[in-house]
Amino acid sequence: MTDATAPQVGLLRSAWASPVLLLVLTTLIWAGHSIVGRLAVGEIGPMTLTFLRWAVALVPILVAARPSLRRDWPVLRANWLYVAAMGALGYTVFVALFYVAAHRTTALNLSIIQGAIPALVLIGARVFLGVRFTGLQALGALVTMLGVVAIAAQGDPARLMALAFNSGDVMMLVAAAIYAGYTVGLRQRPHVSGLSLLAGMAMAAFVTSAPLMVWEVASGGFVWPTAAGLLTLVYVALGPAFASQIFYMRGVELIGPGRAGVFVNLVPVFGAIMAVGLLGEPFAAYHVVALILVVGGIAIAQFGAGGAR
Repeated sequence: MTDATAPQVGLLRSAWASPVLLLVLTTLIWAGHSIVGRLAVGEIGPMTLTFLRWAVALVPILVAARPSLRRDWPVLRANWLYVAAMGALGYTVFVALFYVAAHRTTALNLSIIQGAIPALVLIGARVFLGVRFTGLQALGALVTMLGVVAIAAQGDPARLMALAFNSGDVMMLVAAAIYAGYTVGLRQRPHVSGLSLLAGMAMAAFVTSAPLMVWEVASGGFVWPTAAGLLTLVYVALGPAFASQIFYMRGVELIGPGRAGVFVNLVPVFGAIMAVGLLGEPFAAYHVVALILVVGGIAIAQFGAGGAR
Protein backbone atom coordinates (compact mmCIF):
# COMPACT_ATOMS: atom_id res chain seq x y z
CA MET A 1 0.00 0.00 0.00
CA THR A 2 3.00 2.25 -0.35
CA ASP A 3 1.78 3.37 -3.76
CA ALA A 4 -0.34 6.10 -5.27
CA THR A 5 -3.16 5.40 -2.82
CA ALA A 6 -1.00 6.54 0.09
CA PRO A 7 -1.07 10.17 1.25
CA GLN A 8 1.82 12.07 -0.29
CA VAL A 9 2.41 15.12 1.89
CA GLY A 10 2.33 16.54 5.39
CA LEU A 11 0.73 14.99 8.43
CA LEU A 12 -1.24 12.45 6.42
CA ARG A 13 1.96 11.00 4.99
CA SER A 14 3.48 10.77 8.47
CA ALA A 15 0.34 9.10 9.81
CA TRP A 16 0.38 6.60 6.93
CA ALA A 17 3.92 5.62 7.94
CA SER A 18 3.02 5.17 11.64
CA PRO A 19 1.88 1.61 12.38
CA VAL A 20 1.11 2.43 16.02
CA LEU A 21 -1.24 5.27 15.07
CA LEU A 22 -2.94 3.25 12.35
CA LEU A 23 -3.45 0.20 14.55
CA VAL A 24 -4.70 2.26 17.50
CA LEU A 25 -7.24 3.95 15.19
CA THR A 26 -8.23 0.49 13.97
CA THR A 27 -8.85 -0.76 17.50
CA LEU A 28 -10.83 2.37 18.37
CA ILE A 29 -13.14 1.68 15.45
CA TRP A 30 -13.41 -1.99 16.39
CA ALA A 31 -14.18 -1.08 20.01
CA GLY A 32 -17.02 1.08 18.78
CA HIS A 33 -18.11 -1.82 16.60
CA SER A 34 -18.32 -4.11 19.62
CA ILE A 35 -20.58 -1.68 21.47
CA VAL A 36 -22.74 -0.84 18.46
CA GLY A 37 -22.99 -4.50 17.53
CA ARG A 38 -24.45 -5.39 20.90
CA LEU A 39 -26.82 -2.44 20.81
CA ALA A 40 -28.05 -3.70 17.42
CA VAL A 41 -29.53 -6.85 18.96
CA GLY A 42 -33.26 -6.72 18.25
CA GLU A 43 -32.82 -3.69 15.98
CA ILE A 44 -31.56 -5.50 12.86
CA GLY A 45 -30.93 -9.18 12.11
CA PRO A 46 -27.31 -10.40 12.29
CA MET A 47 -27.23 -11.80 8.75
CA THR A 48 -29.06 -8.77 7.42
CA LEU A 49 -26.47 -6.53 9.05
CA THR A 50 -23.64 -8.66 7.66
CA PHE A 51 -24.99 -8.39 4.10
CA LEU A 52 -26.12 -4.77 4.13
CA ARG A 53 -22.85 -3.50 5.63
CA TRP A 54 -21.06 -4.62 2.46
CA ALA A 55 -23.84 -3.40 0.20
CA VAL A 56 -23.41 0.07 1.72
CA ALA A 57 -19.62 -0.03 2.16
CA LEU A 58 -19.03 -1.05 -1.46
CA VAL A 59 -20.09 2.41 -2.63
CA PRO A 60 -17.28 4.43 -0.98
CA ILE A 61 -14.83 1.56 -1.41
CA LEU A 62 -15.35 1.32 -5.17
CA VAL A 63 -15.33 5.10 -5.59
CA ALA A 64 -12.05 5.40 -3.69
CA ALA A 65 -10.51 2.37 -5.41
CA ARG A 66 -11.60 3.17 -8.97
CA PRO A 67 -8.24 4.58 -10.20
CA SER A 68 -6.17 1.75 -8.73
CA LEU A 69 -8.65 -0.94 -9.77
CA ARG A 70 -8.09 -0.11 -13.43
CA ARG A 71 -4.40 -0.85 -12.99
CA ASP A 72 -4.69 -3.77 -10.55
CA TRP A 73 -7.65 -5.66 -12.00
CA PRO A 74 -5.54 -8.14 -14.05
CA VAL A 75 -3.58 -9.08 -10.90
CA LEU A 76 -6.74 -9.43 -8.82
CA ARG A 77 -8.34 -11.57 -11.51
CA ALA A 78 -5.27 -13.81 -11.61
CA ASN A 79 -5.48 -14.18 -7.82
CA TRP A 80 -9.26 -14.41 -7.64
CA LEU A 81 -9.26 -17.51 -5.42
CA TYR A 82 -7.11 -15.78 -2.77
CA VAL A 83 -9.25 -12.63 -2.91
CA ALA A 84 -12.49 -14.60 -2.69
CA ALA A 85 -11.27 -16.74 0.21
CA MET A 86 -9.96 -13.76 2.20
CA GLY A 87 -13.16 -11.80 1.64
CA ALA A 88 -15.41 -14.73 2.51
CA LEU A 89 -13.51 -15.75 5.63
CA GLY A 90 -12.21 -12.45 7.00
CA TYR A 91 -15.16 -10.28 6.05
CA THR A 92 -18.23 -12.53 5.85
CA VAL A 93 -17.72 -15.52 8.15
CA PHE A 94 -15.95 -13.64 10.94
CA VAL A 95 -18.54 -10.85 11.01
CA ALA A 96 -21.51 -13.22 10.81
CA LEU A 97 -20.15 -15.37 13.64
CA PHE A 98 -19.45 -12.27 15.75
CA TYR A 99 -22.99 -10.91 15.36
CA VAL A 100 -24.61 -14.28 16.08
CA ALA A 101 -22.30 -14.93 19.05
CA ALA A 102 -23.33 -11.57 20.52
CA HIS A 103 -26.86 -12.96 20.75
CA ARG A 104 -25.82 -16.16 22.53
CA THR A 105 -23.04 -15.43 24.99
CA THR A 106 -21.95 -12.80 27.50
CA ALA A 107 -19.62 -9.83 27.09
CA LEU A 108 -17.34 -11.50 29.65
CA ASN A 109 -16.87 -14.57 27.48
CA LEU A 110 -16.57 -12.59 24.26
CA SER A 111 -13.83 -10.40 25.72
CA ILE A 112 -11.75 -13.34 26.89
CA ILE A 113 -12.09 -15.25 23.63
CA GLN A 114 -11.12 -12.23 21.50
CA GLY A 115 -7.99 -11.99 23.63
CA ALA A 116 -6.84 -15.24 22.01
CA ILE A 117 -6.45 -13.63 18.57
CA PRO A 118 -2.86 -12.31 19.03
CA ALA A 119 -1.61 -15.66 20.29
CA LEU A 120 -3.34 -17.39 17.37
CA VAL A 121 -1.71 -14.92 14.96
CA LEU A 122 1.75 -15.61 16.38
CA ILE A 123 1.20 -19.37 16.13
CA GLY A 124 -0.26 -19.13 12.63
CA ALA A 125 2.59 -16.93 11.39
CA ARG A 126 5.10 -19.41 12.77
CA VAL A 127 3.37 -22.54 11.43
CA PHE A 128 2.35 -21.31 7.97
CA LEU A 129 4.93 -18.62 7.19
CA GLY A 130 7.90 -19.72 9.26
CA VAL A 131 7.99 -16.32 10.97
CA ARG A 132 10.06 -16.37 14.15
CA PHE A 133 8.89 -14.55 17.25
CA THR A 134 11.04 -13.68 20.22
CA GLY A 135 10.48 -14.46 23.85
CA LEU A 136 9.67 -10.81 24.48
CA GLN A 137 7.02 -10.85 21.75
CA ALA A 138 5.43 -13.89 23.36
CA LEU A 139 5.64 -12.21 26.76
CA GLY A 140 4.07 -9.04 25.35
CA ALA A 141 1.15 -11.01 23.94
CA LEU A 142 0.71 -12.80 27.26
CA VAL A 143 0.76 -9.56 29.24
CA THR A 144 -1.84 -7.94 26.98
CA MET A 145 -4.03 -11.05 27.31
CA LEU A 146 -3.81 -10.70 31.08
CA GLY A 147 -5.14 -7.18 30.63
CA VAL A 148 -8.06 -8.56 28.64
CA VAL A 149 -8.72 -11.11 31.38
CA ALA A 150 -8.65 -8.35 34.02
CA ILE A 151 -11.43 -6.52 32.18
CA ALA A 152 -13.40 -9.66 31.40
CA ALA A 153 -13.25 -10.84 35.02
CA GLN A 154 -14.02 -7.33 36.31
CA GLY A 155 -11.17 -7.67 38.80
CA ASP A 156 -12.59 -10.83 40.36
CA PRO A 157 -10.63 -14.02 39.49
CA ALA A 158 -13.46 -16.12 40.89
CA ARG A 159 -15.60 -15.11 37.91
CA LEU A 160 -13.21 -16.92 35.58
CA MET A 161 -13.75 -20.17 37.43
CA ALA A 162 -17.49 -19.95 36.78
CA LEU A 163 -17.26 -19.75 32.98
CA ALA A 164 -19.43 -22.18 31.03
CA PHE A 165 -18.86 -22.29 27.30
CA ASN A 166 -21.95 -22.37 25.15
CA SER A 167 -22.61 -22.29 21.41
CA GLY A 168 -21.90 -18.56 21.30
CA ASP A 169 -18.51 -19.10 22.92
CA VAL A 170 -17.64 -21.76 20.37
CA MET A 171 -18.72 -19.47 17.53
CA MET A 172 -16.54 -16.65 18.84
CA LEU A 173 -13.56 -18.96 19.24
CA VAL A 174 -13.96 -20.11 15.63
CA ALA A 175 -14.32 -16.47 14.57
CA ALA A 176 -11.11 -15.55 16.42
CA ALA A 177 -9.22 -18.35 14.66
CA ILE A 178 -10.59 -17.22 11.30
CA TYR A 179 -9.55 -13.61 11.84
CA ALA A 180 -6.10 -14.72 12.98
CA GLY A 181 -5.84 -16.68 9.73
CA TYR A 182 -6.96 -13.60 7.79
CA THR A 183 -4.25 -11.54 9.50
CA VAL A 184 -1.57 -14.09 8.65
CA GLY A 185 -2.92 -14.36 5.11
CA LEU A 186 -2.41 -10.65 4.50
CA ARG A 187 1.33 -11.30 4.33
CA GLN A 188 0.71 -13.30 1.13
CA ARG A 189 -1.43 -10.65 -0.54
CA PRO A 190 -0.96 -10.00 -4.26
CA HIS A 191 1.13 -6.98 -5.19
CA VAL A 192 -1.72 -4.49 -5.58
CA SER A 193 -2.81 -1.35 -3.77
CA GLY A 194 -4.62 -1.63 -0.48
CA LEU A 195 -7.77 -0.06 -1.90
CA SER A 196 -7.83 -2.50 -4.82
CA LEU A 197 -7.45 -5.45 -2.46
CA LEU A 198 -10.14 -4.11 -0.16
CA ALA A 199 -12.48 -3.63 -3.11
CA GLY A 200 -11.91 -7.17 -4.32
CA MET A 201 -12.46 -8.71 -0.89
CA ALA A 202 -15.49 -6.48 -0.23
CA MET A 203 -17.08 -7.67 -3.47
CA ALA A 204 -16.42 -11.25 -2.40
CA ALA A 205 -17.98 -10.53 0.99
CA PHE A 206 -21.02 -8.93 -0.65
CA VAL A 207 -21.58 -12.01 -2.80
CA THR A 208 -20.92 -14.60 -0.08
CA SER A 209 -23.03 -12.83 2.55
CA ALA A 210 -26.13 -12.63 0.33
CA PRO A 211 -27.10 -16.29 0.91
CA LEU A 212 -26.87 -15.70 4.67
CA MET A 213 -29.48 -12.96 4.50
CA VAL A 214 -31.68 -15.10 2.26
CA TRP A 215 -31.41 -17.90 4.83
CA GLU A 216 -32.30 -15.50 7.66
CA VAL A 217 -35.42 -14.34 5.82
CA ALA A 218 -36.45 -17.86 4.85
CA SER A 219 -35.97 -19.18 8.40
CA GLY A 220 -38.16 -16.46 9.91
CA GLY A 221 -35.32 -14.68 11.68
CA PHE A 222 -35.52 -11.46 9.67
CA VAL A 223 -35.87 -8.27 11.74
CA TRP A 224 -36.97 -5.17 9.87
CA PRO A 225 -34.30 -2.55 10.68
CA THR A 226 -35.36 0.12 13.14
CA ALA A 227 -33.91 3.64 13.20
CA ALA A 228 -31.25 2.41 15.61
CA GLY A 229 -30.59 -0.53 13.32
CA LEU A 230 -30.05 1.79 10.35
CA LEU A 231 -27.64 3.96 12.37
CA THR A 232 -25.76 0.80 13.29
CA LEU A 233 -25.58 -0.10 9.62
CA VAL A 234 -24.08 3.28 8.69
CA TYR A 235 -21.40 2.96 11.37
CA VAL A 236 -20.36 -0.60 10.58
CA ALA A 237 -20.27 0.12 6.85
CA LEU A 238 -18.12 3.25 6.98
CA GLY A 239 -16.01 2.40 10.04
CA PRO A 240 -15.24 -1.32 10.48
CA ALA A 241 -15.96 -2.25 6.86
CA PHE A 242 -14.06 0.61 5.21
CA ALA A 243 -11.64 2.74 7.21
CA SER A 244 -10.42 0.17 9.72
CA GLN A 245 -9.66 -2.40 7.01
CA ILE A 246 -7.33 0.02 5.24
CA PHE A 247 -5.63 0.94 8.52
CA TYR A 248 -5.23 -2.68 9.60
CA MET A 249 -3.82 -3.93 6.28
CA ARG A 250 -1.32 -1.07 6.28
CA GLY A 251 -0.33 -1.82 9.87
CA VAL A 252 0.26 -5.49 9.05
CA GLU A 253 2.33 -4.45 6.04
CA LEU A 254 4.53 -2.19 8.18
CA ILE A 255 5.23 -4.42 11.19
CA GLY A 256 3.99 -7.92 10.37
CA PRO A 257 1.04 -9.99 11.61
CA GLY A 258 2.51 -11.00 14.97
CA ARG A 259 3.19 -7.48 16.20
CA ALA A 260 0.02 -6.07 14.63
CA GLY A 261 -2.11 -8.79 16.22
CA VAL A 262 -1.06 -7.71 19.72
CA PHE A 263 -2.98 -4.45 19.22
CA VAL A 264 -6.25 -6.39 19.06
CA ASN A 265 -6.15 -6.51 22.85
CA LEU A 266 -6.74 -2.76 22.95
CA VAL A 267 -10.29 -3.35 21.73
CA PRO A 268 -11.79 -4.40 25.11
CA VAL A 269 -9.86 -1.64 26.86
CA PHE A 270 -11.18 1.04 24.52
CA GLY A 271 -14.58 -0.61 24.71
CA ALA A 272 -14.57 -0.23 28.50
CA ILE A 273 -13.59 3.44 28.21
CA MET A 274 -16.35 4.06 25.68
CA ALA A 275 -18.84 2.31 27.94
CA VAL A 276 -17.86 4.67 30.76
CA GLY A 277 -18.01 7.81 28.62
CA LEU A 278 -21.02 6.98 26.46
CA LEU A 279 -23.09 4.65 28.62
CA GLY A 280 -22.22 6.02 32.06
CA GLU A 281 -20.83 2.76 33.40
CA PRO A 282 -18.55 3.08 36.46
CA PHE A 283 -14.76 3.11 36.01
CA ALA A 284 -13.22 0.57 38.37
CA ALA A 285 -9.68 -0.07 39.54
CA TYR A 286 -9.38 -3.16 37.35
CA HIS A 287 -9.78 -0.93 34.28
CA VAL A 288 -6.62 0.91 35.33
CA VAL A 289 -4.79 -2.39 35.82
CA ALA A 290 -5.96 -3.64 32.43
CA LEU A 291 -4.84 -0.46 30.68
CA ILE A 292 -1.37 -0.76 32.20
CA LEU A 293 -1.12 -4.44 31.23
CA VAL A 294 -2.32 -3.99 27.66
CA VAL A 295 -0.26 -0.89 26.86
CA GLY A 296 2.75 -2.39 28.64
CA GLY A 297 2.38 -5.64 26.74
CA ILE A 298 2.31 -3.83 23.42
CA ALA A 299 5.44 -1.91 24.41
CA ILE A 300 7.20 -5.18 25.33
CA ALA A 301 6.20 -6.81 22.05
CA GLN A 302 7.38 -3.80 20.05
CA PHE A 303 10.71 -3.69 21.89
CA GLY A 304 11.28 -7.42 21.54
CA ALA A 305 10.28 -7.69 17.89
CA GLY A 306 13.85 -7.54 16.62
CA GLY A 307 14.01 -9.00 13.16
CA ALA A 308 10.96 -11.18 13.53
CA ARG A 309 8.32 -10.15 11.04
